[in-house]
Amino acid sequence: MSPTRTVRVHPSADRLERKDQLAWALAEVAADDAPVDADVAEMVVNRLVDDTAVAVAALTRAPVAAARAQALTHGPSSGGPGSTVLGVTPGVRTSPEWAAWANGVAVRELDLHDTFLAADYAHPGDTIPPLLAVAQHVGASGHDLLRAIVTAYEVQVALVRAICLHRHRIDHVAHLGPAVAAGLGTLLHLDPEVTFHAIGQALHTTTATRQSRKGEISTWKAYAPAFAGKVAVEAVDRAMRGQTSPSPVYEGEDGVVAWLLDGPDARYEVALPAPGEPRRSILETYTKEHSAEYQSQAPIDLARRLHHEHPEVGDPAQVRSIVLHTSHHTHHVIGSGAHDPQKYDPTATRETLDHSIPYVLAVALQDGAWHHVASYLPERAQRPDTVALWQRVSTVEDPAWTARYHATDPAERAFGGRLEITLEDGRVLVEEIAVADAHPLGTRPFTRPQYVAKLRTLAHDVLDDAEVQRFLGVAERLATLQPGELAGLGVTARAGLLESVVSPEGLF
Repeated sequence: MSPTRTVRVHPSADRLERKDQLAWALAEVAADDAPVDADVAEMVVNRLVDDTAVAVAALTRAPVAAARAQALTHGPSSGGPGSTVLGVTPGVRTSPEWAAWANGVAVRELDLHDTFLAADYAHPGDTIPPLLAVAQHVGASGHDLLRAIVTAYEVQVALVRAICLHRHRIDHVAHLGPAVAAGLGTLLHLDPEVTFHAIGQALHTTTATRQSRKGEISTWKAYAPAFAGKVAVEAVDRAMRGQTSPSPVYEGEDGVVAWLLDGPDARYEVALPAPGEPRRSILETYTKEHSAEYQSQAPIDLARRLHHEHPEVGDPAQVRSIVLHTSHHTHHVIGSGAHDPQKYDPTATRETLDHSIPYVLAVALQDGAWHHVASYLPERAQRPDTVALWQRVSTVEDPAWTARYHATDPAERAFGGRLEITLEDGRVLVEEIAVADAHPLGTRPFTRPQYVAKLRTLAHDVLDDAEVQRFLGVAERLATLQPGELAGLGVTARAGLLESVVSPEGLF
């Protein structure tokens, strides 16, 4: 990596040059024709498969159906044939920003795709829907799309490593908008000045509070990253037309750092690759095996094991307390440290339950399994013995686990915790887990066969087997796909499936 770039607030009188602004540095990353390593290219294909898997499983869910209905009211814009919408036959196209919207909601809805956790957190796979939509519309090659995805991951991971948003209750999609804009700069071979303005506009329009992930979590949780992707596409369009952005958007005295983050005295060190250096940050990200917030992944795996080794832990009559000693983030965001009564509410929304580690632990301990639909059904959440066990679960911040969460060494970084279960007979079971089984350092790391299996499992009853096989054949040829072939990265749902979902009418 090149020496880190220091980001701090500058008064307007400094007239900070563009070359000294973070947005310009990100634009230069986008413009650099760095080589793509073979293992990075393979991981990009994995994430295309992963995004498609989780999206198709959500096609009949209400938020996805509503977003799809919105998108399909907008025909292709000028400048290209338009973009495909997941589930819809490829002959039906919409404008790329609306395809980014609909497909982005589908990818995010089940909270089951990839993650990166550091100073802040992110789902870098959220960058793929807008990049693919624009690539389809402009007739880009598979190689162009591959490089664009690599750029978007590199930028988002760099921002997440360095700049904490959640401490100031700013939603993590504020790092997503600039990453998508940078990726589009690579895809479209834009001059750095154009990408610079697109990044500034994307950041400026995607800063929002974390209330979307607090209290009674709403369907907007799935929409937030799709909105960021959509407005990033629109920002690029404006920048290409010569329209400029707030500058310096990060460092200005009334900018993001000064008023939304750590304030006038803040300093961030953002590490970016040197010119020509391969971008490999995607390899530090990891996908999910279970449909729940990422800090739930390792505890679910531990709970599955305890269910079989000590079945009594699922019986509230035999359990006095269950305490997860874990990181600051897990405790304060999805644990009892959030002080959200909704995290213990049997009538809470699915979006709330998948951000409740007390609920997740209770169900996983009882079932020894996790399912993206069955584990969230109202009758499952409201089962009396589950509610009783759930009320016995709490979390505690452990500085050692917080330190591992923020470790810069990927081999040391961990997102698990130590589970202490006190039984009514006086026994105390103590078990810990550092990373999820599917994590690159876990007991069953995901490689291509696991991604393919995830797609086949989630596509059951949604896609015909022949359609799954066709899609995989196209995705695995990503690097060599010719202009016009990227429409093959869409998928068509089984006949009648989408028509079975009725979405209320809106304005369009």
